[in-house]
Amino acid sequence: MTKTIPAYQRIKNAILDNIHSGKWQAGNAISTEMALAEEFGVSRMTVNRALKELSEERVLERRQGSGTFVAQQQFNHTFVEVRNIAEDLKSANRDYEAKVVSKRAVTASMLDDELRRKFGIDESTVTAHTDVNGAPILYEVKIIHVADDQPIQFEERWVDAKKVPEFIEQDFTVVNTSDYLVAKIPLESGSYTIRALAAPVEVAEALQIVAQSPTLVLRRQTYSAGQVVTFVKMWHAGDRYQFSGEL
Repeated sequence: MTKTIPAYQRIKNAILDNIHSGKWQAGNAISTEMALAEEFGVSRMTVNRALKELSEERVLERRQGSGTFVAQQQFNHTFVEVRNIAEDLKSANRDYEAKVVSKRAVTASMLDDELRRKFGIDESTVTAHTDVNGAPILYEVKIIHVADDQPIQFEERWVDAKKVPEFIEQDFTVVNTSDYLVAKIPLESGSYTIRALAAPVEVAEALQIVAQSPTLVLRRQTYSAGQVVTFVKMWHAGDRYQFSGEL
């Protein structure tokens, strides 16, 4: 059965879409509670909940007696530091090269359960995005990061096509994916896991190792305005890479 999206969530999604599309920019006033209530056919209490949650997420700023505005702070700063393997390797005085394996647009019918879950795409959203015009929901890139002629990392990345529409047009042998995303859209938070996994055939070929060899896989999703902008899997040959830091 198709899961119904609550009315307040539909309002939140519509506001976020207007912000990400540039219709409402930092500092702009958004529609009034009354206007939103009429547009969505709901009570002002429902609209108030949506605006309250977006304010708590620092997407909107509510000013007493003036209205509700797109928060300046949220859309002028990057709140998380995203590690960049290209810079890490160059800083270690190693020759770096990026090799693009593939780039493609992912349409509704191509989504698997993992991508639907990561990007919060439910059945009703998939149904609404038909493939008649080939409209992409996500962009996918696969890149091999090479140091001193040896593959170090195999990157599989998915990006929200609506939020970053020009992502797929970039030359990722020149432009780093993380750098581009940081420059184009503020990243407010993220989460990641690191696991040891046996390398599937595609990964093994990319890293030039034997299939089922041990790898370290970093999986990370990064958020902007409360929604996932990008999800990435970074595969590393177990005997060539380590994660370290200071406490």
